[in-house]
Order: sequence, then structure tokens, then C-alpha cells
Amino acid sequence: MKIKFNWKKITSGFLTLVEKGGNALPHPATLFGLFALLVIVISWIASKQNWTAMHPATGELIHPVNLISIRGLHRILNEMVTNYTSFAPLGIVMVSILGIGMAESSGLIGTALRLMVISAPKRLLTFIIVLTGVLSNTASEIGYVLLIPLGGMIFLAVGRHPIAGLAAAFAGVSGGYSANLLLGTIDPILAGLSQEAANIIMPGYIVNPAANYYFMFVSTFFIAIAGTWVTEKIVIPRLGDYAGDEKPEELKKLNRYEKRGLLYTVIVGILFVGFILAGIMPANGYLRDLETGGILHSPLLTGIVAFLFLGSLLMSVAYGIGAGVFKNDKDVIKGMSKAISTLSIYLVLAFFAAQFVSYFKWTNLGLIFAIEGANILKSLELGSIPLMIAFILLSAMINMFMGSASAKWALIAPIFIPMFMLLGYTPELVQVAYRIGDSTTNIISPMMSYFALIIAFMERYDKKAGMGTVIATMLPYTVVFLAVWIILFSIWVLIGLPVGPNANLFLNM
Repeated sequence: MKIKFNWKKITSGFLTLVEKGGNALPHPATLFGLFALLVIVISWIASKQNWTAMHPATGELIHPVNLISIRGLHRILNEMVTNYTSFAPLGIVMVSILGIGMAESSGLIGTALRLMVISAPKRLLTFIIVLTGVLSNTASEIGYVLLIPLGGMIFLAVGRHPIAGLAAAFAGVSGGYSANLLLGTIDPILAGLSQEAANIIMPGYIVNPAANYYFMFVSTFFIAIAGTWVTEKIVIPRLGDYAGDEKPEELKKLNRYEKRGLLYTVIVGILFVGFILAGIMPANGYLRDLETGGILHSPLLTGIVAFLFLGSLLMSVAYGIGAGVFKNDKDVIKGMSKAISTLSIYLVLAFFAAQFVSYFKWTNLGLIFAIEGANILKSLELGSIPLMIAFILLSAMINMFMGSASAKWALIAPIFIPMFMLLGYTPELVQVAYRIGDSTTNIISPMMSYFALIIAFMERYDKKAGMGTVIATMLPYTVVFLAVWIILFSIWVLIGLPVGPNANLFLNM
């Protein structure tokens, strides 16, 4: 007697169970508050049990910091406000939303969406959204605050479930963080840390910022296709038809006022791009780094959020004037005020998330867990490729506890780069393996800085959405991305292709 498995039904049932289990938990804001309290308790236990770990780079013995103490109490009270105000995504989200909200209130986004939906083949929309999300990583965090909500709006406009659009964009932006056709701001940071770790074994070894470019370039297409497949075959069928309160943009043809508004927008956009190019193209351009004259650390990249705000504001005002939406400055200010009002839930979530992240960092628990996990992996004595795949999985697991890609790499690069160099593998290849693991669990990790924002985006379309909704929706992307990337990585190593310019796989010690 043969037993047949209905894998679609099993998968859907499992994800529904994950969602129900996650949403049965308290409100995400309450949950982050409870996590913060739990970290405080664990810090006391860790201190009493004397959990320690040796830092691989400095040799320093890392001790847990007990927050159930007078010093801990003082720090919690004194830094509660600064934890919140210095929470990395908070300022970025608020400034970006001011500009994006203007684009929405002026009608620019609605008109642009209608134009896109009317002119673009619907069968390519999902692929375009995922691919655009991957490419947005060049501009750091813009994809989180701009593209993800836009994905929901686009799907709603074409009659599909908006949460599927959010998921597709989130998968590209965050799950595909280590794939791109261009270099981003994270590349030189990781390369610098890899170089320092490599110098432990080979002083003078240089890791250039484009060290992973070939692998990233090829990965872009694999991840975009994989993300499209998951959205179409798993996420959309599971979500079904949308029955929420949000109404899609009506897909009427553009009238003459809207066309005039778009014309004004294009003119202002060209002038704005011209201003940027004039500051970047000359060797002594006014937007280049004052110290080095380079572009990598110029205001164009380090201040990308300011350019997003200014560009959105100027083009939105131009559209509003052209379309007759804005009559005076009061209309502009009202549009910005309306945009900020939509952030109320996120502002509450961010407060508790900021306390949790800060407490976890203060206690050194993340460092201790990461170091001990790495030591266990090293002790397994697997073969080279299986060990590197195990390293990918370890990086994915550590990402559930530490959100910052550079902070994690600063910690584990001194362990694994020397180890793999002694096995005959280059730092550039080890860095690729790390980036795969780091990217794939971003979309299901509550430690990811923008996780609270994604919950807020989903709550717009589903009032009952919570942490379980996000994790259940994004888990298929994590599994598929991890499988695709591991297969691609293994084939790449077996063939022996360089992962970047002058970045071979094997090292002659």
C-alpha cells in the first residue's frame, strides 16, 4: 500500500500552524518588552553561572554583564531614552516616510502605479518586485522604507493579495541582501574586516571591496527567480483572495492634469539627478568625500536617506502643483503630517524593540553564544566543503541573535578566516559563505532592525497580523533561498570559479 503525501497541503498546514502559534503570542510590542525582561533575567543567570568565552581576535575573556544589579538598574534608567532615540532604523524610517508620504498624498505614487500596472505585463510584476528589492541593497536601507510598502500597493492595484507583494519585496530587499549587480555600502566594511582577520595568518594580505562581486552578480538572478517561484507557488495560494479594508488604486487612464503632473515630476527629477551628477562626476565635485575625493564614503552614499527625502519631496511637490493637488504650502505640510500619523504603531514597537536590542548588546550574551557556537562547529572536524556549508548554517543561526551583518562578521571572521586559510581556502570565499547565511534568515529574525516595521506594514492589510504572520509568510523564502544558495555555492567551489576580481577560491599556504 503506497502512502501519498500532499506536500502543498502539508506545507500550508505547517505554515498556518507557525502563524497561529506566533500570533497567539502577545502583541509584538509586548513581546519585545518581555524579551527585554527575559534578557535581564538571563544576564543574571549567566553571571551567576559564570558563562564566559574567549574573544578570538583579542584573547580577552568575555564575561556576561548582570543587569540585575545597581549598576545595571542605573544604566537601564539612564539610557532608556537614548536607546530609543538612537535606535538605528528610527530616524531613517521617519525621514524617509516624510518624503514617501508626500509622494502618496500628492497622488504621485497612485498615478505611477496605475501607469506601471497598465503598461507592464502582469506576469512579470512579481519578478520585477523581487529583483528591484535585491538591487535596492546598493542604496542601503531604502528598500525597507520605500520598496516593501510599494510592493503591497502594486499587488493590491492588480487585484492580488497585498501581503504577497510585501513578502516578495521583503524577500528581495532583506533575504537577497548578499546578491546584487552593483557594489553596496556593506561591501567595503566586510572586506576590511576580512582583511584584518586574514592578516592574522598572512600579514599584508589584501581583500578588496569587490571580492565577492562575481558571485553576487550571478546570485542576483537565481534569488530573483527563486523569490518569484516562492511567491507564486507558495505564498499567493496560501494567502488566497484579499478581503481587507484597503482599497486599490482605480486603474483609470491618466487625465491631462495627471499627465502634466508627471511631466513636472520628470523635469524636476532630471534637474535633481543633474545636481547629483554635477557633484559626483568631476574629480573635485562638491558631493565627493572631502578627505579622499572618493565616492564610496561620499554624502551620496552615506547620506542616501537625505537624498531620498529631498528627491521625493521635490518631485512630489512638482507633481502636486502640476496635477492641481497642492494649492499652497499648507497642503504640503498636511501631506507630511498625514505620513507621520501612519507610523504610530511602528513608533510604539520601536521603543520596546530598541530596549531589547540594547539590553542584549550590553549583556555580552550575543558574543558568548556566537563564540561558543563557532567553537562547537570547529570541533566537528568535517570535510572542507561540508564544514563551510555548516558555517553557512551557523551564520544563519547566529543571525537570529545578532542583527548587524558587520558586527557578526567582526566577531566570527577572526575565527573562521584563519581556520579556512589553513585548510587552503581564501578569505574571499569564506566571506561569501558568511554572507549567504547572514542574508537568508534576515526575513525571519526578530533581531533584524526593520522587523518591527514589517509587522506594521502587514497590519495595514491585516489587523490581526503579528510576528507569527511575518515569520510564517517569509519562512518559505528562507528555506528556498538557503537551498538555492548552498547548491550554487557548492557548484561554484567544485568548478573553481573566482568569486570576484583577483579573488580565487584556493590558497597556497
